[in-house]
Amino acid sequence: MLHLILLVLVALSFAQKIYVVERERGAVAVVKEGKVRAEIEGLGNTNHATLKFSGNSAYLISRDGYLSKIDTLQDKLLKKVKVGESSIGFTFCGSRVAVANYAPHTVLFLDEDLKLLKEVQTGSRNVGVKSYRDMLVFSLMDRDEVWVLNCTNFRKEKAFKKVGSMPFDALISGSRYIVGFFKENAVGVLDLEKMSFRKVTFGREGKEVVLKIPHFGLWGVYGRTAYIPGVRERKVHVVDIESFEYLGSVDTMGLPVFVSVSPDGRFIAVNFSGDKEDYLALIDRKTLKVLRTERLGRRILHFRFTEDGRHIYLSSYYENRLKKVSVPELEVLEEVPVPTPSGVFIKGG
Repeated sequence: MLHLILLVLVALSFAQKIYVVERERGAVAVVKEGKVRAEIEGLGNTNHATLKFSGNSAYLISRDGYLSKIDTLQDKLLKKVKVGESSIGFTFCGSRVAVANYAPHTVLFLDEDLKLLKEVQTGSRNVGVKSYRDMLVFSLMDRDEVWVLNCTNFRKEKAFKKVGSMPFDALISGSRYIVGFFKENAVGVLDLEKMSFRKVTFGREGKEVVLKIPHFGLWGVYGRTAYIPGVRERKVHVVDIESFEYLGSVDTMGLPVFVSVSPDGRFIAVNFSGDKEDYLALIDRKTLKVLRTERLGRRILHFRFTEDGRHIYLSSYYENRLKKVSVPELEVLEEVPVPTPSGVFIKGG
């Protein structure tokens, strides 16, 4: 009997928790089993805040440059430090936390307890910060450069210059760092094994296909295929990010914002801006057919698939609700009151 009780307690301790950024309140709501179990406040300006998990901790960076460490077992704030005036993103590199700043023009390395280890002056707004093995890679928006730093000794391993006009965001695909540019149709590809850089354009049958590249965080990626929301187009573009071949597009009801692929690769979900901001669409990834588009909220700001791909959690901003939706039916199964919800992040389960 005691053994069974212990098993139940362990299972409950690892139950799925949803961390929802409260956009206007500088806080994060923690939802578990359909109820708000905790609210973590005092996190700074959480408009476009980013949260990432590492072990039993979560780290959140605010727009006004505060980096916070949260204990995800007790769901309480452990520490908050000022890392910049305008911070654009962060990543983990081994046991380090690396922060890219717009202002001041710096990249910071901190340990897991948010102790500053190194400040690197770059002379530029810094974007597209990613890690690969023991390397930190980021782009210098105002200098048209990409830098590679060693996460252990903080030395500059390589600086690539004149990479393209105003780099603004990037993703890691295997050992390649792919960066987009504000003022060019091309993307840059840095092979981190060979330390070689090239610029490519998307093409089809030998002809260039011009795409306006949105922020890479809006892309859905599965394997070597990327699903890219069209900029000012009611389309999702499909490209091969190994060959950079343009594979086609999917027409959508509205102007797409976020595109996400379910972990099992079966479905693509899309939300919209403008006149269709209340809707979510579900696409069959293999056939690229829109299965259904449903009105599920009032301004759906963000959403995320559960690990098993059977549900989606979405934030309905004007309703002040987090909603759990079935896949592929897109039926609302559960609603939880959360004030001004935006980013949705899932741990466990």
